Amino acid sequence: MRTPTRLDAPRPHPRAVRRAGALGPCRGVNLKPGGVGGPAAALEIEALCREAGLDLWIGGMLESGVGRALNLILAALPGVTLPGDTSASDRYFARDLVRPPARLQADGTIPVPKGPGLGVEVDREYLATVTVREAWLRPPTR
Repeated sequence: MRTPTRLDAPRPHPRAVRRAGALGPCRGVNLKPGGVGGPAAALEIEALCREAGLDLWIGGMLESGVGRALNLILAALPGVTLPGDTSASDRYFARDLVRPPARLQADGTIPVPKGPGLGVEVDREYLATVTVREAWLRPPTR
């Protein structure tokens, strides 16, 4: 096959990225972190793409600020070679669940969150007002 291809949804698992890179016509990966199992798998795919010379694009699936922060952090990694489609929080939400929300700058960029963890803080007071139901897999430790 000579037609250039790109791995995309539903889930470009790290194993599939390895295989596709070895096949030849694969030119890159469209990565949605929530669709591959989260940060660890996304970081592995970024490293695989970087090592194989595959283009990498980070996209989203209408995440709240928690997922959006992860997308922005991943999009800033050296293996990401194509601009993504992460939008500002206010494009989809009147108010986001995190502080600070992702805001579009005058130059069309969104800053990568800084600070510990994902660089954002869950607005627990607001979250409590929009929570419909809680379920615990195990009792919370307090």
